[in-house]
Amino acid sequence: QVQVVDSGGGLVQPGGSLRLSCAASGNIFSIRAMGWYRQAPGKQRELVAQITSGDSTNYTDSVKGRFTISRGNARNTVYLQMNSLKPEDTADYLCYAHYYVDSYSLLFAWGQGTQVTVSS
Repeated sequence: QVQVVDSGGGLVQPGGSLRLSCAASGNIFSIRAMGWYRQAPGKQRELVAQITSGDSTNYTDSVKGRFTISRGNARNTVYLQMNSLKPEDTADYLCYAHYYVDSYSLLFAWGQGTQVTVSS
């Protein structure tokens, strides 16, 4: 029904920057929220950032002031600008879309994940 495609990860030195992209497509009546989770081996999965249908944003404490989530020009597209990256930011980043297919059905869809590695 719905596909979420995330991209933009890579290898970067500490203090560097990356910009992640995410696009949701398919049978979407409306978006409630989009954002990114991250998962690192041996660590708990956490919600990094999200942006809601009302354009409010939320960030996990460890990335506040360094990461910015924003909407793109294309419909159902968001970006995550990551600055001042730290080794502890290393993880697989997965985009998600929380969406309605109609006025009743609220669903989640996930991207395939994009790896971010911060290392000198």
